[in-house]
Amino acid sequence: MSLTATYTKNDQQVAMGLPVPPFTAHAISVSLPTWRDNVDYEEGNKRVVDAQVSGYPRFFIHLSIQKLARICEQKFGVQGERCLLCPTRKIAEQCRAFMIDRSTKAGSAVPVRLVQFTICPEQEDASTSCVELHIVLFPKDSFPLAKQFWQHTGICISSRLAERCLSLLGEDTGSPGSPQAPTPAPGRPPVKPGNRHYSAKSLGKSPPPSPSVLQARFGQTTAESSVEPLSKDHFNYVEERYGRNLPLESAAAAKRAMRRRIAGVLVRDTPKDWSTAGGHDAELGPSTRGVEGVTEDDVYLYPTGMAAIWSGHQLALGALPPAKSVCFGFPYTDSLKCLEKWGPGCHHFGHGLDDDIDELEKLLERESQQSTGRPVLMLLTEFPSNPLLRSADLPRLRKLADKYDFLVMVDETIGNFANVEVLPYADIVVSSLSKVFSGDANVMGGSLVLNPQGRHYAELKAYMAANFEDVYFDEDAIYMERNSRDFRRRIAVIDDNTLAVCELFHARSLAASSPPPAAAVKAVYYPKWITPHNYNKCRVRRPDGEFAGGYGGLFSLTFTSLEASKVFFDTLPCMKGPSLGTNFTLASPYTILAHYAELDWAAGWGVEEGLVRVSVGMEDRETLLRGFEEALRAAEAVVQKPEEAQ
Repeated sequence: MSLTATYTKNDQQVAMGLPVPPFTAHAISVSLPTWRDNVDYEEGNKRVVDAQVSGYPRFFIHLSIQKLARICEQKFGVQGERCLLCPTRKIAEQCRAFMIDRSTKAGSAVPVRLVQFTICPEQEDASTSCVELHIVLFPKDSFPLAKQFWQHTGICISSRLAERCLSLLGEDTGSPGSPQAPTPAPGRPPVKPGNRHYSAKSLGKSPPPSPSVLQARFGQTTAESSVEPLSKDHFNYVEERYGRNLPLESAAAAKRAMRRRIAGVLVRDTPKDWSTAGGHDAELGPSTRGVEGVTEDDVYLYPTGMAAIWSGHQLALGALPPAKSVCFGFPYTDSLKCLEKWGPGCHHFGHGLDDDIDELEKLLERESQQSTGRPVLMLLTEFPSNPLLRSADLPRLRKLADKYDFLVMVDETIGNFANVEVLPYADIVVSSLSKVFSGDANVMGGSLVLNPQGRHYAELKAYMAANFEDVYFDEDAIYMERNSRDFRRRIAVIDDNTLAVCELFHARSLAASSPPPAAAVKAVYYPKWITPHNYNKCRVRRPDGEFAGGYGGLFSLTFTSLEASKVFFDTLPCMKGPSLGTNFTLASPYTILAHYAELDWAAGWGVEEGLVRVSVGMEDRETLLRGFEEALRAAEAVVQKPEEAQ
């Protein structure tokens, strides 16, 4: 079996609407290669909507999930009801409670029904387990409200779980991961569900056998391909037979390996140690997370990073008396929504700078004088933030938390624990494993870590013991564990590449010591220049005290004109779409995608309409620099033309 791809130059790498990475059944991004594509996507333009076969899973419901939902609506719905699919009854009840609460506040409660659907194989087989689906049914015009729960919590079913259900139902599980999909390749019969005995173990299509084979190189395209779509059996055979994946029945070991990896307790954790990392005889040592006593039992896995954030807030609300929370800094949009829509609400300090801590302290003092309880429940901050890459003064926030007795939850996704050590200052640390921990952009996941030295550790741990549900689908865990084995090596390469690229832009920006006369770049948002004093306080150090951690793989650019932003983005010779932390370079007009309906509000916090966010990958550094230089020159030419006209 051979897998090849033909590349041609001078074109966008992936056609608009197709998966990113290409040829990936469970891709977590979608190609939006031009500024106009992104605007039309936000406006629901038919040109984009009709072409879209993939998307970020919390915003675009995967085609396999859509297909399964239609089956459930036909089987259980009445009067045209729509549905959301949940993995447990508890999550379905939480969805119903959210919909009723929000609709009641808006005027009248929406009727919501729950149905449990148990799907079993037709023939009894000890190796094939049944699947429980919990279906939330509601009037079709309430779907946007239900979609809010899906988007804000990230805790509904995954595309791989949907494909398992479809397989058990005898349905075709074809997916848009191949270039020919959803139409089968010419001359080949349609892919059929296959043997039930095996499909219950194989569960769904794998990603490409090697990301390096099928991912387009920086500045080139995957316009043509001889890749043949493989059946589930073939994909899983390749992944298991050649040592890339643990066998699918080893999901518990895969989850244990990841929890140990995140806890920093594996004495040997290199790609060659993958077969023992989750075993009972693995050699474990003290945690490298900067806190004494951290073990794998302090790490909890979730189906998405947003699920970890939402669950962290639910944990705080459940373990301690409810109070308002604090969102410190300009966060990822759904993080703020979690704090606003669940519980008593939140105070937002959107700049996240040192002066804001002064204002926070005034608020805490004022609230503590007016109430006998704690002034706030918890504080959430990203380290650094997305997309402005600002880092809060975590030691100072920790002192305030100790003084006023509130929890601190830090989202370390952007910094990642190979670069920054934030657990000593937090009660809860959350992360999106979908990003650089995975790198392959073919599976979602999240983690939550408790600090065993925290003041409220006992209450938090007791709440988790009583309430935590492991809803991370086994096959997703298998893929995430496989992807994460070499994440430290990948991070080192990405950190170095990003530093080189950012130095190029900084030297040609208005912030340079000698800015060029026709500067197109106004500012480079990157931890080396944005709040570096706070970032360095938490940067991982070697035993000799020198920095070991880098600045991460994400940066943002603002431009001297909106037109320069557009030309720069359109000229970039890399993949373009939502998400970050990928092994390949990925760019997006972040404010357009995340805040299109609230551009003025975002601008008020310094997040400009023309901001371009770039997640740098592992491509050859010189190739990266040439590609970015090309886009920069195009933007500078736009700035220079008006000057020449004068």
